[in-house]
Amino acid sequence: MMFPEGVTPDGTLGPFEMANVAAAVIDAKGTVIGWTGAAERLLGYGAAEVLDRSAVTLLARSEDASRAAEVAEECGTRESWGGLVGVRHRDGHRLEVGLRVTAMSDTDDRQTWLVSAIDVSKAPTWAVSGQVLEGFLTRSPLGMAVLSPDLRYVWMNDTLERYGGVPRDERLGRRMSDSLPGLNTEALEAQMRRVLETGVPVIDYEYQGWTWADPHQEHAYSTSFFRLDDPDGNPLGVCYMGMDVTDRWRARERLALLSEASACIGGTLNVMRTAQELADFSVPRLADFVTVDLLEAVLHGDEPGSGPADSAYLVRRAGQQSIHEGCPESVIATGDSIDAPRSSPYFESMANCTSVLEPFLDAATAPWVAQDPARARSIAEFGMHSVMWVPLSARGTVLGVATFIRMEHPQPFEEDDLLLAEELVGRAAVWVENARRYTREHTAALALQRSLLPQGLNGGTAMEVASRYLPADAREGVGGDWFDVIQLSGARVALVVGDVVGHGLNAAATMGRLRTAVLTLADMDLPPDELLAHLDDLVIRLAEEKGGDDEPVATAVLGATCLYAVYDPVTQLCTMARAGHPPPAVVTPGGKVTFPDLPAGPPLGLGSLPFESAEISLPEGSLIALYTDGLIESSDQDIDVGLSRLSDVLAQSGLPPEELCSAVVNNLLTGPQTDDVALLLARPQALGADRVASWDLPTDPAIVASARELAVRQLLGWGLEDLVMTTELVVSELVTNAIRHGTGPVRLRMIRHDRLICEVSDASNTSPRMGHARTTDEGGRGLFLVAQLTRRWGTRYTRGGKIIWAEQDLPGRAGDGGGC
Repeated sequence: MMFPEGVTPDGTLGPFEMANVAAAVIDAKGTVIGWTGAAERLLGYGAAEVLDRSAVTLLARSEDASRAAEVAEECGTRESWGGLVGVRHRDGHRLEVGLRVTAMSDTDDRQTWLVSAIDVSKAPTWAVSGQVLEGFLTRSPLGMAVLSPDLRYVWMNDTLERYGGVPRDERLGRRMSDSLPGLNTEALEAQMRRVLETGVPVIDYEYQGWTWADPHQEHAYSTSFFRLDDPDGNPLGVCYMGMDVTDRWRARERLALLSEASACIGGTLNVMRTAQELADFSVPRLADFVTVDLLEAVLHGDEPGSGPADSAYLVRRAGQQSIHEGCPESVIATGDSIDAPRSSPYFESMANCTSVLEPFLDAATAPWVAQDPARARSIAEFGMHSVMWVPLSARGTVLGVATFIRMEHPQPFEEDDLLLAEELVGRAAVWVENARRYTREHTAALALQRSLLPQGLNGGTAMEVASRYLPADAREGVGGDWFDVIQLSGARVALVVGDVVGHGLNAAATMGRLRTAVLTLADMDLPPDELLAHLDDLVIRLAEEKGGDDEPVATAVLGATCLYAVYDPVTQLCTMARAGHPPPAVVTPGGKVTFPDLPAGPPLGLGSLPFESAEISLPEGSLIALYTDGLIESSDQDIDVGLSRLSDVLAQSGLPPEELCSAVVNNLLTGPQTDDVALLLARPQALGADRVASWDLPTDPAIVASARELAVRQLLGWGLEDLVMTTELVVSELVTNAIRHGTGPVRLRMIRHDRLICEVSDASNTSPRMGHARTTDEGGRGLFLVAQLTRRWGTRYTRGGKIIWAEQDLPGRAGDGGGC
């Protein structure tokens, strides 16, 4: 019979590679009945020349024959023998071979012998000792066996016997499935049948299972199979060699698990979500029940404490998962604070930043469990028998602790499991820390944005307003667009929309500076075109600021745009100017939408062209929309298309401003945003003639008394008797100043708005200044008294001169900031 065997790529034979060893089979009479190709290469004899001949003819000298007789005698009392023997090559020269003779049986239970030989002249010197040859088969670290064509054991070595945990006598003559129930024997036998059918060896076939040698622990094995043939090529059986590769398998499994964890954990930059992902991933891969608890500070994005002080023990459950639906074994719900004994391994792990392994958990004896009856009941009820506590630590800072518990998994945690948990939690800790830092930065960015944008829009009784702000970077929530509604003197309201190039914190910071500048300039009651001119000068100065290394600050202020409009509810006129900004949309009471042809003006920061104002009428019932270009323009939409779509939505002017804002955003922003969007809608309200009174006054000091009488009479008509005394003083002082220091004509106007407004205008552009009179002075205290008795006062310039005004709170609003 012939034994097919493999040969190494370079043609050499390793001393322990059974598939490459010269082998022959000899029956009880010493006749050669099996011959391998390796034996032919070793001795030069073909199978036809040696089969059915006595094996003695292959020996070199008579002393070798005597040695062979000794071998036969020893083999009669032992199952195997090994030693050195001289054999004769076909060409006549003598070879010294290392011989191994092993007893075996054929399918008819006849005694046969497997003879294996190697050329010791080609083997390393350590391979020629009898002790090494003795262990060639029986003490080999590889488990080896020969099975008959019907896959029953014919022979096996000691190593394979130890692997299986079943005595050799109980396995010989039986199938695999009869003694190895913990392995997938059907798959193994399928491999051997394939080898028997095809003759193609199977190398390094890997599988997992348990054997009687270690019935409580899963092992991994790597096995190779090759077929045994007779001289005619008919299969006589199959030989396999296997080894325990559990350590390699577990190491590979750990690497695969960690690689898989990288794809499953930490993809959201949300602290709570990341903690939950760690728990979800670990069950059931590593444990049956997992909890992840984080320091309170970490959940809010704050810097956690680094020491074990009491303040560092404010811990909250951030995530948990179990093999049981709903985590019934947990005594703490997700989001709740942790109240565990300070002496428990839980806090020991966190305080010392070291993992704690308790492979055998006994709720009855663990002191830290005895202090918590609820936890003790849960441990006993669900059979928790092994636990690990692993701190989440990143960049030297403890963030929390992860707890791994086994219940239904029969094996307790061991050191390898702890190493895997530490590696997994260590990676998760970095993801949690990244999420924490993002939370902190995101919170700071949102706080900055909230502080830079108006906290609440107030158009007073002169205007109903609504707004939307949508940054392009929705995750960060910050951008460079802004809007504002500013209360001006004379019941007027200013509307502002601006756009700073770029996104993120830099654009938001620049926007904040420009918005503050607009608020300051608006308080000076400047006309829209003059205000934009001053703002343009500011942007130029900002662009010329020096940063580090004396480099100009490359901020987004260059190219910023702005639209500034002032609405007067008395005249129902709106004066507007723009700096490179899209024109506003105006909706008439009848629902017609137009875009006024305002002078465009250059973007801010160029300083090349002047700004011009335009005036339009906004009767009651109309609507004005101010917006940034991100609303109407995108990479796949031309600005004209955007204006047309905006016009179609705004035509629904009957909707309240808030609902109309939502409709505009929903209809125009249907795809991904590429730019920040700011939208401001305002519906003006006119002040009727019954709420405004005005009188032209001659420039005669005697008219002051008449002016007071006119004001008092008007107050009584409005039912504002409580303001008579203060208003008399204010009117008297303002009219006196206009007559004494200004030029005619002089005009007194009173407006009942959400406040009482007194205005005195004249043709002079000289502004009065509040003095601080000495005790001996007879005058100089008028404006000081006006400032003390009113909410606020000021001066604004007009084309024909100036207006000095003062505001008083109406009765019931006196606590809002002034008045008497």
